[in-house]
Amino acid sequence: MTKLTFLPHQDSCPQGAVIDVPPGISICDAALQHGIEIEHACEKSCACTTCHVYIRQGGESLKPATEDEEDLLDKAWGLDPDSRLSCQAIVTKTDLVIEIPKYTINMVSEHRK
Repeated sequence: MTKLTFLPHQDSCPQGAVIDVPPGISICDAALQHGIEIEHACEKSCACTTCHVYIRQGGESLKPATEDEEDLLDKAWGLDPDSRLSCQAIVTKTDLVIEIPKYTINMVSEHRK
């Protein structure tokens, strides 16, 4: 199992969270399965930027972003060198530290309560 540490985020996980997940799952799916509500307006199909996250540690273990992901990331709010789309970043055996941005440019929410 791989440990994913989510830094505190005022809406998605105010206390932060540490979860154990199997390699091969996307960061977005892992978060959603553990009650961390990451926005994902395109049904995780790499067609928007709402699931944008920062990989603060361990990002070098992920496969490089595809050209499609890079093109979308250029449109993300708060883009920085650690930015990835969580629907496209597949967990390996390396632990990750993840920060959810303060804002997204989501126009349609798939958030379900």
